[in-house]
Amino acid sequence: MKRYPTVLTIAGSDSSGGAGIQADLKTIAALGAYGASVITALTAQNTQGVKAIHPVPADFLKEQLNAIFEDLTVDAVKIGMINTVEAAVTIAEILDRYKPGFVVFDPVMVSTSGSKLIEDETVAVLWKELFPRVDLITPNLDEGQILISGKIDSVGQLKEAAEAMVQKGCKAVLLKGGHLVAPTLSDVCARQDEETLILESGYIASGNLHGTGCTLSSAIATYVALENSLPEAIIFAKEYISEAIVAGKDVKTGHGPGPLNHSFSPIKMQFIL
Repeated sequence: MKRYPTVLTIAGSDSSGGAGIQADLKTIAALGAYGASVITALTAQNTQGVKAIHPVPADFLKEQLNAIFEDLTVDAVKIGMINTVEAAVTIAEILDRYKPGFVVFDPVMVSTSGSKLIEDETVAVLWKELFPRVDLITPNLDEGQILISGKIDSVGQLKEAAEAMVQKGCKAVLLKGGHLVAPTLSDVCARQDEETLILESGYIASGNLHGTGCTLSSAIATYVALENSLPEAIIFAKEYISEAIVAGKDVKTGHGPGPLNHSFSPIKMQFIL
């Protein structure tokens, strides 16, 4: 029997649709895979900022996760917003129980509008419980600075920070340097026992960058589910997000930073035999 390549996103809900679960599912569908979702938190937000956050209780989070893994064949997992200790511990327990083949974690800590989305004590738990259990983490510059407790002002420091995270226990890190605005943007991919890669892309002027981190990580998970290697998935995901930014840069959605155009060129649902 054939089936759809399936990606599970474990993340927060963005009521404005530009980031979180909503952006993940749009990305997964646009790239030709089947998306399932487990919600970690409800947010009241729009393009201008996050108004309120309501975490999902850990016992109900566990019920959602068990329901998916007991029934669906999950080819890749994307983890997004985790803003409580209980949620982090619950997800770590589920990863140990079901051992999905690939997990990417976008440690969402600060929204595009600058709102803090994570409790301070949760960061230490992420290092202990989740980072060693996932295949890739994809922090942006602001999140990288939180994770290393230091400033990152250059590509050299970006590289040092990514390598430090690997030395501290991450299997692989894609540290995004998009906030170091320059004609050429640099992301750094550091992996255990592999040469560190610096991935360059051109700067795209746009006020619509809400949900870029969510989109990139869910695209990576989707490309892995479509049977690409991790380096290939990262490269393909970066190409996809660049095109989505270009396609959405001149569109107005709300009064703040708007979303990408996730569906600029959707792919038909693929099959796995």
